[in-house]
Amino acid sequence: MDLEQARQTFLEEARELLAEMEGILLDIEPAQASGEQLNALFRTMHTIKGSAGLFGLDPIVGFTHQVENLLDQLRDGQLALDDELVGLLLRCHDQVKLMMQALAAKEPLETLLDEALLAALLGYLALPQAMQPAAEPATEPSEEGEARHWLLSLRFSPDALRNGLDPSSFIRYLATLGTVERIEAICCRLPAGDAFDPESNYLRFEALYYGDTSERALHEVFEFAREDSMIGIWPLAAAAPHLGEACIDTEPDEAEAVRQAWARFGAFAPAPAPAEETEPETEAPLASADARAPTTAPAAESRGGKTAESKFLKVEAGKLDSLIDLIGELVIAGAAANLVARRSQQTPLVEATLTIANLIEQIRAGTLSMRMVQIGEIFQRFPRVVRDVSRELGKDIQLHIVGAETELDKSMVEKLGDPLMHIVRNAIDHGIETPPVRQQSGKPASGNLWLNAYHESGSVVIEVADDGGGLKRERILAKARERGLIGPDDEPPDNVVYQQIFEAGFSTAEQVTNLSGRGVGMDVVKRSIEQLHGMIDIDSEAGRGTSFRIRLPLTLAIIDGFLVEVGCSTFVLPLEAVVECIELPTGLPENGVHDCINLRGELLPLLHLSRFFEQEPAAVARRNVVVAQYGERKAGLVVDALGGEFQTVIKPLGALFNTLKAISGSTILGTGEVALILDVPSLIRHACRKEAERFVLPPPAPQTQGSAP
Repeated sequence: MDLEQARQTFLEEARELLAEMEGILLDIEPAQASGEQLNALFRTMHTIKGSAGLFGLDPIVGFTHQVENLLDQLRDGQLALDDELVGLLLRCHDQVKLMMQALAAKEPLETLLDEALLAALLGYLALPQAMQPAAEPATEPSEEGEARHWLLSLRFSPDALRNGLDPSSFIRYLATLGTVERIEAICCRLPAGDAFDPESNYLRFEALYYGDTSERALHEVFEFAREDSMIGIWPLAAAAPHLGEACIDTEPDEAEAVRQAWARFGAFAPAPAPAEETEPETEAPLASADARAPTTAPAAESRGGKTAESKFLKVEAGKLDSLIDLIGELVIAGAAANLVARRSQQTPLVEATLTIANLIEQIRAGTLSMRMVQIGEIFQRFPRVVRDVSRELGKDIQLHIVGAETELDKSMVEKLGDPLMHIVRNAIDHGIETPPVRQQSGKPASGNLWLNAYHESGSVVIEVADDGGGLKRERILAKARERGLIGPDDEPPDNVVYQQIFEAGFSTAEQVTNLSGRGVGMDVVKRSIEQLHGMIDIDSEAGRGTSFRIRLPLTLAIIDGFLVEVGCSTFVLPLEAVVECIELPTGLPENGVHDCINLRGELLPLLHLSRFFEQEPAAVARRNVVVAQYGERKAGLVVDALGGEFQTVIKPLGALFNTLKAISGSTILGTGEVALILDVPSLIRHACRKEAERFVLPPPAPQTQGSAP
């Protein structure tokens, strides 16, 4: 692992630690903050500071050190946590996050210092000293705060350099915490000639360090270097009995060099004459298992943590995308081989290709599951948003998250953040009323906002709901008529009226705020959802609240499809949307006036795909109806022939076809032909809308002057 990879690992870990810090601060009850929560907050800043020190990132080290001091005073009870202090720590979180973003973009860090934030931070750090009376110097300083000499024995792993760790960076970081008074390099293991490997580490260091830190804090400095390394840290006055531990698995010349270094540090008297060294065990015996236990326990604990973490392997997203692309090509090649085998009518060959197809299906499912991530990855950013925006607006809003463990394709999760952010901010600004208005309506002063995710019919449904005042139907309808979106005499159903808010520039806000009111955003929301081949519906009830329901496919890479033929063309339907297939009843008119059938008591609108795509229908003895469902809506798609199931690798269409509403992509068949993938939600909406239009009464004709009253 080179230095750049190590830096990326640091950035990824810092993001996780900052997310943990933000989560704790949003969940914490200031009056009931537990020691565990405060310790966890302290560890996040301490770890980031230590890692930043290894890379020489002084601006990050300096700022996080001050935050660490503040958290340390909170742990010791010198400061009391309150809402104001929580707000300050959240600002510190934002500052560190900003620095990490600049580091990732390779921008200078020195220009990011927030002087006002640092002044507020230092103001809190000065409070305990100002509040406490002057005290006599302690005659017996505590171990935690006592300045003392420490002896450090640092034998880094032979692969330390190869893994991107620079041993000298640890020494530089120690110098920021205290004073490295003396350091000696032990180079007894340094090979000569061709045996020397420039990427291997052959040195060990013995150091004399002075500082007012604890042994635990010093061990944490070397947390990232513990794998296959021997790290020994002892108070200088008590170091002598541990010489054997420091010389485990060493040659006599190396052990003697370590002994001499310790003697120069003052750990014990200089070594006796060589004649008396025939039995070194009498003065510094090799450590037994019991003797080694105190020193090696932290390292073992660290290695245990590493072992637990090794259950998860971080893989670069680009490599996984390439693997999925290759599996897509494998699916296509497997389908072609299966077709050749069936045409050859050779039973052994057919069975062999079926076995291969089954293995490809398992590989496909396993690989796609690797791209699935929990949607809580997006949900976790909203507690902070709700907290900040609601306080800015003077509202008290409680956020409830359900179904954060629901999994969705990672590529879709990344693109959902902005649409959900628009909806949530609009719900807080426009949906939920202020406490006085809520109380006048007989509601609790505190509003509620729900984020919910769940699987339904092969899709993922995400709901954003609030218990506010609901959408103003009449105001939306009036605005839509004013803009010519709805006719002056039309009386559309509620769902059509509510969909008008997704029109570009549409807004009914009486005043513009810095959050919303300009009509910008909701059109972007709908467009973003449609680009993910999803749909968004709205349910609203005056005085009770509004619910936005987003429905998305599970993945955008490879799906199980169902082949149908219309005229001379082949189309693919997502198999998850297919409910059943039936024969088209004879005797039904095909003039587009009564395109519906009675399916076991359910009126099902029909859509003849041959007419829809303006193709000449094939001359077949019978036609079939594919009953498709998306959400709560169903429709029958009339096709000429059924082709059966087919593993479909989704290929995106070019920019020329982006405006096609009924086509969501393309795929390659085993024959090498291209088949278009149908956009089932669009087709169902079209069929239902056409059927509903038949029942809309036409506007009354204007009466002429001679007509009867």
